[in-house]
Amino acid sequence: MTRIPVSSSNLSSVGYDPSSSVLEIAFNHGGIYQYTGVPQSVYTGLMQASSKGEYHHAHIKNSFPYRKIG
Repeated sequence: MTRIPVSSSNLSSVGYDPSSSVLEIAFNHGGIYQYTGVPQSVYTGLMQASSKGEYHHAHIKNSFPYRKIG
């Protein structure tokens, strides 16, 4: 999955596959996670958020199943 670099103190890059509703986030600390069942609206909200780390914590982290892939 192609990820887009983002300006964040916590997140490094973000990718999204609308056909499978999979959100992929690489963190500055080195981990890469895939979240499943994520609607396009949540991805859009993340990319438009002034604080991507806060948005991730509030709307994604404990709301969708995830697995560490890297």
